[in-house]
Amino acid sequence: MSTDRLPPAAPNPQERRHPAVRAFVVLLVAEAVFMIGLSAWFLFELVSATPTSFTSALAIFVILLIATAFVTALAIGAVRGRTWIRGGAVTWQLVQIAVAVGAFQGVFAQPAIGWCLLIPSIAVLGLLFTPAVAAVTRREV
Repeated sequence: MSTDRLPPAAPNPQERRHPAVRAFVVLLVAEAVFMIGLSAWFLFELVSATPTSFTSALAIFVILLIATAFVTALAIGAVRGRTWIRGGAVTWQLVQIAVAVGAFQGVFAQPAIGWCLLIPSIAVLGLLFTPAVAAVTRREV
């Protein structure tokens, strides 16, 4: 059998127990739990209150469900030590940073929400570039 077709080696179990890897996984799981809670709250609001535009509210809810599924898949992948989560984690953190920047400005600015989004996003991005997390999320080809 050719070595070109062998699956990549699993990360060293010691690397998966590193504090940076644990913090990375905990932050991704916390983001997923938050998104699940936000989806539940939005559904409750959708059925209990009368939105100005039901069609728009339903469209936002569908987008929220897609984002929740994405972040939950990332969190599950992080818990299982999958290498494919790296790009998705970077993408999600950049989306959160964009939303955080939007929360800091405008007529309806909510700086508290902005900080709650910005701090974990910067932490996850920083952890992604630590040697321990990079080793676990890197695919050796």
